[in-house]
Amino acid sequence: MPDERATVTCPDCDFRETFERLRTARSRIEDHRTETGHEAEWELHRLDSGVERAGDEAGVCGRPECTDEDSPLFRDDL
Repeated sequence: MPDERATVTCPDCDFRETFERLRTARSRIEDHRTETGHEAEWELHRLDSGVERAGDEAGVCGRPECTDEDSPLFRDDL
């Protein structure tokens, strides 16, 4: 069974497609925008644990309880 990593949908039409690779999903969003002028969106189903941890340490979610201010990845200018 394929590993579904992202689903791309468009709120302006019935477009919906699931992808195994984030790069392919991102390209499909751009193609859909070029073809239709619509702003498709994606839902990420899973990220590698290192990516999730780096995002948490950098504070990208914006919630103080998720950040690690001692991490070299932490950014307080967001």
